[in-house]
Amino acid sequence: MAQFAKVFQSGNSQAVRLPKEFRFDVDELEITREGDAVILRPIASTKERWGFLRKALSRRFSEDFVQQERGQPDAEERPGLDELFR
Repeated sequence: MAQFAKVFQSGNSQAVRLPKEFRFDVDELEITREGDAVILRPIASTKERWGFLRKALSRRFSEDFVQQERGQPDAEERPGLDELFR
């Protein structure tokens, strides 16, 4: 069964009062439009967005991680740049 929400002005913005069962437990939402529909999606907090990286970095690397061949070229000799960045 469809539910309905009230639309009202809040300053220069239009606001929608969502029914209790549609409330979001976040501070920000992503808003997209598809045809005549407006879609609201919760945005993960910064902590949640970067959590996967923190978790990956907290794992230990194997002993031979740095010794593995990565196919990188030798460093170039650039005396002019070396002087510039001293």
